[in-house]
Amino acid sequence: QVQLEESGGGLVQPGGSLRLSCAASGIRDSIYQMAWHRQIPGKQRELVATITSGGMIVTANSVKGRFTISTNDAKNTVNLQMTTLKLEDTAVYFCFYGSDSVTAWGQGTQVTVSS
Repeated sequence: QVQLEESGGGLVQPGGSLRLSCAASGIRDSIYQMAWHRQIPGKQRELVATITSGGMIVTANSVKGRFTISTNDAKNTVNLQMTTLKLEDTAVYFCFYGSDSVTAWGQGTQVTVSS
């Protein structure tokens, strides 16, 4: 069973930066993807960025050029470097792990962009 532990959320002013991290334990698959999604209350959860075990990256247009997803060398931690944050980036950010046999979600970490 894959377990995910997120860290790094918080309060930041517009234009600021934050870095989210998600550590995964229990990975047994050789092919998988890890991702960050976000959700605003009352709205559907949306994909922010995803990275596969092979290194392929997809980033949402709304954050392209501002957010960067990456993994560590062991590929068991996924990071989201967020820069030039906007008010509309305020949301709960969720880490996701997916393979042919297993999916898992983190509990979520709040990111609040406010002056």
